[in-house]
Amino acid sequence: MDADSEALARAQAHGWSDKSKLDYGAIALAAPSWASDAQVYEWTGDEGEVAPANASLEERLYKDVHHQRAGTAFSALDLSVTQEGPVRIVPVTQFENAGLHPRLLENVKLCGYEKMTAIQAYTIPAVIMGHDIIAIAQTGSGKTAAYLIPVISKLMGKARKLQGPRPNINSPDYDPRRDRVCAEPLVVIVCPTRELAQQIFNEARRLCYRSLLRPVCCYGGVPLRNNIQELGKGCDVLVATPGRLCDLMNKPHLLSMKGVKFTIIDEADEMLHGDWSDELNNIMGGGDANEDADHLYMMFSATFPPESRRLAREYMAQDYVRIRVGRAGSSHRNVKQDVVYVEEDAKPNALLDILFNEEPCRTLVFVNSTYGVENVDDYLFQKGLPTTFMHGKRSQFEREDAMHKFKTGDTPILISTHISGRGIDIANIGHVINYDLPSGVGGGIDEYVHRIGRTGRIGHVGRATSFYNDRNEDLAPGLVNILLETQQPIPDFLEPFKPESGLAEFDDKSDEELDEGDACATGPAKASEEGTKATGGEIWGDSKPVTGAGDWGHEPSVVADDAWVAAPAAAGIEAKS
Repeated sequence: MDADSEALARAQAHGWSDKSKLDYGAIALAAPSWASDAQVYEWTGDEGEVAPANASLEERLYKDVHHQRAGTAFSALDLSVTQEGPVRIVPVTQFENAGLHPRLLENVKLCGYEKMTAIQAYTIPAVIMGHDIIAIAQTGSGKTAAYLIPVISKLMGKARKLQGPRPNINSPDYDPRRDRVCAEPLVVIVCPTRELAQQIFNEARRLCYRSLLRPVCCYGGVPLRNNIQELGKGCDVLVATPGRLCDLMNKPHLLSMKGVKFTIIDEADEMLHGDWSDELNNIMGGGDANEDADHLYMMFSATFPPESRRLAREYMAQDYVRIRVGRAGSSHRNVKQDVVYVEEDAKPNALLDILFNEEPCRTLVFVNSTYGVENVDDYLFQKGLPTTFMHGKRSQFEREDAMHKFKTGDTPILISTHISGRGIDIANIGHVINYDLPSGVGGGIDEYVHRIGRTGRIGHVGRATSFYNDRNEDLAPGLVNILLETQQPIPDFLEPFKPESGLAEFDDKSDEELDEGDACATGPAKASEEGTKATGGEIWGDSKPVTGAGDWGHEPSVVADDAWVAAPAAAGIEAKS
């Protein structure tokens, strides 16, 4: 038996699936099926607001075995929630009590959402009330649903009145070129990566089901003609990456922003730190001068820089609401974190040892460079392991193929650069391995938090292992603080970096005052002695408000008479389904 056969036999004996390589010959002959072209519900009925069911589409949307579903380990997500702004948002604990459209509630049930997370409990009523929002919550805490659910609910029942023109694509005479319309979205959602755009689009497909609302997804790498064809069928919810969106905004005969009611920036800290400042200002400005007084702006992320305040001050109403679950940039205890000392030249063998000493599971391995990704992928493949890889220099077809094979488990080991570190929500990722820890110039500790957040999502538990050596010393203080905050063991080689107090210490710059002109940049206000008490679970508008610490597991908090309101989280409160 040759070396390759021996390696493959060892991998299969350990339980890893057959390895597979991308067939470049087949790619050359294939007609690509892009994720952005995935089927959405199409209805051209002339009456009513709720469309007939589509059994085959419903099966694909809601019963895909690879779709992420909520777990049961919600106690680690039960974190304190802090509000800022002149308006106090009272959380809801059940989707049924949130004032949502009946069709949207049915879609929520079809999605399998039974428990509200903290960010959902506060964001949903804030959007329903019509407030601009900055929302900060841990990775895997349900932020996408937190904004899609209330936004889509508010538009259901109003779609016929608000939406732009659309052709009858079910007509036998329909010609996609001749009958194409100018897209006039009501919602624009912008995110930094193509994979995250695909993911948000899939969630929008599920939540818009059987309504008149039509979602469309546009991102780079896909032929522009594909995006134009989908937009030409009509668009109510547009999910896009900034570069492709700005390209389309420069073609006003194809896309008009004049009807936008909601602009949502997902992974806002990455957008602010990236090279998208011009694009972001153009998008936030509305392109063709949307001056709708009811236009709402929202920004969501797990980590948040002070620059977000400047953006908020420029575009958001003065009474915008800022909601923060736990500490900005924090992780949670559902991810078991191990940091092991490994010299650079020992990393390949250390990675191989981990993969052969644990039960096979969907594993995401982060490497900092394109060259490094391909080397690690080749090394593991030669050892008989089923791997695929992702980096920004791969073609869009290759990226989508790799993500599909990882999602379905055909190749359960994905080697990737940081492009898979944000927003990716793939079911059953059991282990995240930082083969390379992020550098200070590569996102630092915030990037680390995003990476490990690919596992342990929405009530599931996961594991993260990070290879550390002297090259990573700049990350050590922040790494120790994250480990302390989430009650993880501190390895001996990181003991010198522990704070003298033995407790996690953070310099949270997201709450710094930027300048006197920012009405909402007051920083954390100290509770006044004359401040009022906020009962833990009071729900305004219910016939029987729930009050008292016993409902939430926290003592009632003090409301500052200035800006900040601290309140217990709603995570873990079960919603009826």
